[in-house]
Amino acid sequence: MASSLTKDPVRPGTPGTGKTFFGHPRGLATLFMTEMWERFSYYGMRALLPLYLVAPGGLHLNAGTATAIYSVYVSLVYLLAMPGGWFGDRVWGPRKTVAVAGAVIMLGHLTLALPSSGTFYAGLGLVAIGSGLLKANISTMVGHLYDGPDDPRRDGGFTVFYMGINLGAFAAPLIIGTIGENVNWHFGFALAALGMALGLVQFLLGSRHLADRSSVVPKPLSPEEKTSTLRKAAIWAGIAVVAYAVVGFSGHYTLNWILVPLTLLGVIIPVMVLVNIKRDRELDRPEQSKMSAYIWFFVAAAVFWMIYDQGGSTLSIFADSSADNTVLGWEFPVSWYQSVNPVLIMALAPVFAWFWLALNKRGKEPSTIVKFASGLVLVGASFFLFLAPLSIADGGHKAAAMWLVAIYFVQTVGELLLSPVGLSVTTKMAPAKYASQMMGVWFLAVTAGDATTGLLSIAGVDLNRTGIVAMEATLAVVAGVAVWMYRKRVKELMGDVR
Repeated sequence: MASSLTKDPVRPGTPGTGKTFFGHPRGLATLFMTEMWERFSYYGMRALLPLYLVAPGGLHLNAGTATAIYSVYVSLVYLLAMPGGWFGDRVWGPRKTVAVAGAVIMLGHLTLALPSSGTFYAGLGLVAIGSGLLKANISTMVGHLYDGPDDPRRDGGFTVFYMGINLGAFAAPLIIGTIGENVNWHFGFALAALGMALGLVQFLLGSRHLADRSSVVPKPLSPEEKTSTLRKAAIWAGIAVVAYAVVGFSGHYTLNWILVPLTLLGVIIPVMVLVNIKRDRELDRPEQSKMSAYIWFFVAAAVFWMIYDQGGSTLSIFADSSADNTVLGWEFPVSWYQSVNPVLIMALAPVFAWFWLALNKRGKEPSTIVKFASGLVLVGASFFLFLAPLSIADGGHKAAAMWLVAIYFVQTVGELLLSPVGLSVTTKMAPAKYASQMMGVWFLAVTAGDATTGLLSIAGVDLNRTGIVAMEATLAVVAGVAVWMYRKRVKELMGDVR
């Protein structure tokens, strides 16, 4: 990294003046490496998770239970991003919250590495909590490095930062997946812990390059608020302990006593948050109108993520049991499929950025609504494509690996149409009162989508059945067409947002 450090050409007084990282404040190198290693640990563990859950040498669960656990875990990561942001804003400040989060994630991976089913679930919980704390605060610190929203380097800085995410996500399945599948599952989880440890050390050593405001608690809790918050937390924790003690000692405890409440929370909490914002009487008429339009985008996004995130569960479990995972006669680990999306993102994102810019110059760039609808249709098309390898497997044959690569390709194109647009429209349509919370609301769409997948799996729905896959594909396409058909109405509700 040292060779990329040069003198800062911007005016004195800008955060991060002095040496720079590819023309950006030097603190970006710290956050880039921290996020890269955190994503390395997260996506490496996530690539192994469904395979370990179904493996005879792992927990040897059925595919439905494995999908439910995976879906609940992913939904929790995004659900906990909101309280994670709250801790950064009200309790510890972003810098301390990220440091604590890194330690919790590392401890979670080490707990996963222990050869015990009881500690395994505790480890999943720790990784989910740590990821929620980190996810909401590290991006905030990237913003702190720049001289306000008008700093011309700001967008480029976030682009460099997100490259760190995809580099970690690309390398993780290739390294952690190979060790976990071919050597030992628990060695793989331990390697994820090592990745997070490297990220944490990098963060602690480089934190002196971060902006001073990253250590500040923006809105610290008053003594009365602290007392009230601790009291409420203690009451709810006590209720949970008593309830699960009664269930456990009565001999009725099963895994569903954990999975069902968590999946229901994943559906109910996003709905409650949206309803509370929509019913806020302090919002003026234009803000109310924009929130009505935003609900369209939110529901559509939940449908998208419900299908998209099955790339790590349903598709992975199918590949493990029914695909010919070879290239030119060489067999590769199933977890390697999880590297397809990040490498495609890195390859295609610049192409899309150039394409939209070229269309914009000609006045032909599609509207936000059209991009969103197209993303939904494409994720539906990916599951229609999934019907082909399912049919091959039903005929007693192994499906070629390229069928799965093609599915991931179509889903990635859909993601590039929908995800950046969703982030952008969230910031543009957020009521002023909820400006800092709306990004967390956008992540709740992922929570709702994955929680729905979890509920289906818990209910005994086989997500690898042809009829179910076709139904999900049809739902996404119909949702995309509905968004497109009502685009004029949604545009009216959006007001001055384009």
